[in-house]
Amino acid sequence: MRSFYFVISFFIVNLSYSQGLEMQSYKFGDGLRFVGESAQSVRLTGYAQPMAELKQTEGNDESSSRYRMRRLRLRIDGQTKDPRFKYRLQVDLSGVSEIGETNEDPLMDAYIDYAPNNSFSVKFGQRTTYADNRELWMSSNSLQLVERSRLTSAFASIREFGVFVTGRIRSGRGSFLRPYFVLSNGDGKNVMDNDRGGLKLGGRIDYLPFGLFTNIGQFRQIDVMREQVPKLVVGIHYSHNSGMSSRRGRYSGRILYLNNNDEESLPDYSKYGLDFLFKYRGFSALGEYVKSAATVPTDITQRVRNDGSISTTFLVNDVQNVDAYVKGRMMLGEAYNFQLGYLFKNNFSIDGRYTHLIADENSFLNNATFYNRPNYYTLGVTKLSRRNYGFKIQASVTYVDGSLGINHDNDLSTDVVFDDELLFRLITTISF
Repeated sequence: MRSFYFVISFFIVNLSYSQGLEMQSYKFGDGLRFVGESAQSVRLTGYAQPMAELKQTEGNDESSSRYRMRRLRLRIDGQTKDPRFKYRLQVDLSGVSEIGETNEDPLMDAYIDYAPNNSFSVKFGQRTTYADNRELWMSSNSLQLVERSRLTSAFASIREFGVFVTGRIRSGRGSFLRPYFVLSNGDGKNVMDNDRGGLKLGGRIDYLPFGLFTNIGQFRQIDVMREQVPKLVVGIHYSHNSGMSSRRGRYSGRILYLNNNDEESLPDYSKYGLDFLFKYRGFSALGEYVKSAATVPTDITQRVRNDGSISTTFLVNDVQNVDAYVKGRMMLGEAYNFQLGYLFKNNFSIDGRYTHLIADENSFLNNATFYNRPNYYTLGVTKLSRRNYGFKIQASVTYVDGSLGINHDNDLSTDVVFDDELLFRLITTISF
C-alpha cells in the first residue's frame, strides 16, 4: 500500500512539472511522446500480456490449468530541461511478480538517471540489477519465449534499490567495453520497513568486439532488426550480499537467524556468472552460466519461525547441523541456460532452449515441490506483427525432467513421484 501511494505521488509530481507539454507523436508499440520547451520530454508506454498455461504430468491423468493477466505494465520515461537528468517510473497492475508469484506490490522501477556525458551514467532508485544474468534485464515484452528460463527464476534477485553506474568505453577497432557497478540494499524491491543485513556489492563487464547492436538490440532477445553484420556481447558478473534474509536476496526479512544475544546473524551470499548474446540476420543465440555460494556465521544459535516464534533446532537428517540447515533454505548451486532462434522475414520466429540446474548438497534447489527438476527443454514459436514488438503471440511447450522426484501436493508426508512434466503456454502481448 505504501508503494501505491508513492506511485500516485510520483504521477502528481510528474504532471505538475509537465505543464505545457504537447503530444509530438504516437507509434504503435512505441508509445506516446510529449515534448515541451528546452528539450523537456515525456514518453508513455505500456503493454498487457494475457496468458494461458496447462501442466500435464506423465504417467497419470493429472493436469492443471490457469488463465491470468501475466503482466500489465505502464511506464513513464522523462527527460528534464537539463538533458543530463532523466527519470523512469514503471508499475505493474496485474498483481503478479516477474516470476509469477501473487500479491505483488505494483511498483517496479522508480529512479533518476544522471549522465554527465555520453560515456557514463549514474542511476539512483529501484530497478533491475546489472549484477545478474543477462536474460533478467531484457524487457518482458521482448522475450524470445513465453517465459524466462528456470535459471533466472532460481537465482536472480530481479529488482533492487541502490546506486547503479553504467559506462560505455570505445576500446579500438569498433569494439566497446561496457562496465557496470551496483551498490544496493541487497533485499530486493520495495523494502519499506527495516532493512535486514548489510549491503550488496556487484558489477559486470561486457565486451562487444563488433560494435554496438542496432536499436538497443543488446537488451532484447529476438533479432527483429536483422543485424547486417555479426553482433556479439560477452560478459561476466559478480555480486556479494552481506547478510541476506531470504533465499536469494529477493525479499527482506523472510528468513531470520539470531545469536545467543538475540541479535540478528545472517549468512552471506555470493554469485558469479558469464554469458553471451549473438545476433546476425535474424539468428540469435543466448548462453548463460551462474554459480552461487553461501557463508554461514558460526554464532547462529536460533532461528525465527514464520509465525515469529523462536526455535533452537536445526535438524538435517535428524542431526543438529546449523550450517547445513541454513544452506538448505537458500538457492545454492549452479545452472546453465542456452537458447537460440531464427526470425523469418515473415516475422515468424522458431526458438529452442535448454536449461540445466545443479543443486548443492544443501540447497533449496533440492525442494521436491518447487524445484528438484534438473533439466528443462523448451520449443517455442512466435508471430510478431512489427519489428517494435507492438503485437505478438507466442506458444511454447516445455518438457521437465522429474527423474529426481517431484512432490505435486506440497505435502511433505506425500511420497514423491518420478514422472516428468509437460508445460504448454500461450501468451499474447499488446503494446501501445
